[in-house]
Amino acid sequence: MRKHHLVPMLTAVAAAVALFGASAQAASGSVPASAAESGSLWFVELAGKPVADGNTRASVRAEQAAMRTAIKGAKLRLKERRAYDTLFNGFVVKVDAADRAKLAMLPGVQAIYPVTQIAAPEPVKGAGTAPDLAAAIHMTGAAVAQQQLGLSGQGVKVGIIDTGIDIDHPAFGGSGSNGTTAFPTARVVKGYDFVGDAYNSGGSGDALVPVPDENPDDCGGHGTHVAGIVGANGGGLVGVAPKVTFGAYRVFGCTGTTSSDIMLAAMERAYEDGMQVINMSLGAARQWPQYPTAKAADKLVSKGVVVVASIGNNGPGGSSPDALYAAGAPGVGDKVIGVASYDNAQLSFKVGTTPFGYTAATGSPMAPTSGSLPLAKTGTTTTADDACVAPAADSLTGKAVLIRRGTCSFYQKAYNAQLGGAAAVILYNNAAGALSPTVAGTPAVTIPVVAVTAEQGAALDAAITAGNASLAWTGSYVSWPYGTGGLISGFSSYGLAADLSFKPNVGAPGGGIYSSYPLELGGAASLSGTSMSSPHVAGGVALILESNPRLRPAQVAERIYNTADPVNWSGNPALGYLDFAHRQGSGMLDIVGVIQNTATVSPSQLALGESAAGPSQRTLTVSNRSGAPVTYTISHVEALASGPNTTTGASYNLSGVFAAPATVSFSQSTLTVPARGTAKFSATITANASLVERGLYGGYIVLTPTNGTAPLRVPYAGFKGDYQSTVVLTPTANGFPWLSKLAAGTYTNQPEGASYTMADGDIPYFLVHFDHLSRKVVLEAYDADTGKSWHRVSLDEYVTRNSTPGGFFAYTWDGTTFRGKGQNPRAWTTVPNGRYVVKVSVLKALGNEGTATDWETWTSPVITIARP
Repeated sequence: MRKHHLVPMLTAVAAAVALFGASAQAASGSVPASAAESGSLWFVELAGKPVADGNTRASVRAEQAAMRTAIKGAKLRLKERRAYDTLFNGFVVKVDAADRAKLAMLPGVQAIYPVTQIAAPEPVKGAGTAPDLAAAIHMTGAAVAQQQLGLSGQGVKVGIIDTGIDIDHPAFGGSGSNGTTAFPTARVVKGYDFVGDAYNSGGSGDALVPVPDENPDDCGGHGTHVAGIVGANGGGLVGVAPKVTFGAYRVFGCTGTTSSDIMLAAMERAYEDGMQVINMSLGAARQWPQYPTAKAADKLVSKGVVVVASIGNNGPGGSSPDALYAAGAPGVGDKVIGVASYDNAQLSFKVGTTPFGYTAATGSPMAPTSGSLPLAKTGTTTTADDACVAPAADSLTGKAVLIRRGTCSFYQKAYNAQLGGAAAVILYNNAAGALSPTVAGTPAVTIPVVAVTAEQGAALDAAITAGNASLAWTGSYVSWPYGTGGLISGFSSYGLAADLSFKPNVGAPGGGIYSSYPLELGGAASLSGTSMSSPHVAGGVALILESNPRLRPAQVAERIYNTADPVNWSGNPALGYLDFAHRQGSGMLDIVGVIQNTATVSPSQLALGESAAGPSQRTLTVSNRSGAPVTYTISHVEALASGPNTTTGASYNLSGVFAAPATVSFSQSTLTVPARGTAKFSATITANASLVERGLYGGYIVLTPTNGTAPLRVPYAGFKGDYQSTVVLTPTANGFPWLSKLAAGTYTNQPEGASYTMADGDIPYFLVHFDHLSRKVVLEAYDADTGKSWHRVSLDEYVTRNSTPGGFFAYTWDGTTFRGKGQNPRAWTTVPNGRYVVKVSVLKALGNEGTATDWETWTSPVITIARP
């Protein structure tokens, strides 16, 4: 999907409990209820294993039937939306906040998780030229695999869970005429439409009701584009693996959003249809590896399916900027290949003799490939709010206008320039790294808008200041140092995962990829996103499996990680530092390197955890599959480290970038591995003492063979300091947490306490901001005067963080408490009228329940329950 295909979790998680403490005082105020990241759809995971884990379908369904009976007996107000048995044992239900807490306490309920909405892609249409894709498949070695090794993906089945595939498109053997190709086809052999054209999970009325059918034809475009990258073969396009066969699993309507429960249903269907590789260029940002779509993906891998997923478009250069721990599910799954994005070779314009590679902004027409325009600017390299106010009419007529990022939206800047008569806009970054903006909006931006780096912007600013500068559009492609081609895309999300597992795992081209598009929408388009990098890897996996069908998913992943090629920091590649390991993973996919590889290092990636535990010592095993012994020289190359997230502003950002390498020592400097044998060595990795606390660091262990063949690499990443020192309950400018009342769509803070009738919606709400992902959130009620515990209000596990530094979740209490999870509903208590406080307790990520300092707590002001 384009610049921001992963959206924040839009569903609240109810929480709570810990120890008594003083009530935090917050200023009075109010916030709109619509600002809460909350919802009413929930995954309900049952205790028994699903079919993929060895259970029988009859046993799973009997357990589910028993749970339905228990729900009916408990008189819970909920509506079952969908049931699962193959990869996940449980349901998705619609339930209000109060009954959701009760549902979580029923015997047999293992856990509940919010269903997340997933944004529909909004691609650049009709943009680009065929060399875009040809350039990209050269970057991964796919072109060499096709042309010199004779590989095509023949016989490999690839499932695309997305917006469907245009089966009429000649790239997939279609007729080339809309609506004339019957499904299934020779290339799209399986599939299903789970939703229908009108479905939109973020809509209302009939749009919320899926209308499935048997034909997964595409009216959105994204899935056709993704499938073309994997395996287009016709219509002037050749993908990575041009002879794969497809399964198409449509989870989006023509416009709007879908949800993670529909994704999971598609995953089950793809498994039943025998897909060998599944690509998911979609997901939910800021999730734990325990999220249902990630766990289901892991089960697919355990059953022999290679699962490839985009890691997310929440990087600082994207339209929904975020910082660390933003990687999305299912890409954060432990066994899933989570994919980062590098920019493709870029189209360019020239100023004088210097080419400037650019990224086309989503939502604007593509720039021409010939012609020239005079250059102008509306600010300087220090202007914070460049072009946020519309210029005088006709003041920019016929010019290409340079505008700096900052303060207002990309759309507002571009539209203001258009109002001033501009013929084109060049946006440039106000920070290091690539920029991938969107200018979609109403009224539409109708002039070309392109984006360049801060360094390029400064050079253009200087040229304009010098006088008489003009821009000449070209059809030429460039890479670094004349653009960002081959460097990490500005939109690509940072890891690590919440449990400090190594994410993302690998990267591939995703910035500016030309591929197939539905015929009725133009037939081809150039899109950007980790959505585009993921199918490069999925297609690469198809070539790898064709070359060696006996490989298991773990072996495929291991070889991909060992042979990938890390690249320099996109912020300033000339400095020579490798980009963050927790952003590029192992590096750029090298398909030929995988296929020709005759040795592996295991483990293939190292998640070091917290440095507070001391240096990490790891044993690595090298396996030599060749018929001759190989000697390796063992070394280490550092990558840049990052500071922790900032906690102010509209979006999270890195608080700093550091050249603070870890110290890495080895048990030996060389290692000889016998023919068809193994040998081991150990590495001891110590975080740099000068690195800021809570920073993330990483690098690469490199094994260089003395026989001249390609080196093997093992990336590592770790957390500097004590992970549990990360503050979760940050107050924000609003002073959260709040006890509040909800009326007329507004939450109002009650810092002095409040009285509630517990009828007609007059119940207490608790507004809480989470600055980091949490292992557990508990709410518990106490008598305000005696301190007597009235037990638990709710419990949630593996909780996401808020999507912005000022966001919040809304929790509620209907006066019911529970004496413990797993108790029968008769153990539920409706507390009598009286005075209470509710304690919110948060167990930090990787925290120990028995360690008091691993918890954060807040106790509410007094809640007076005064039922009439």
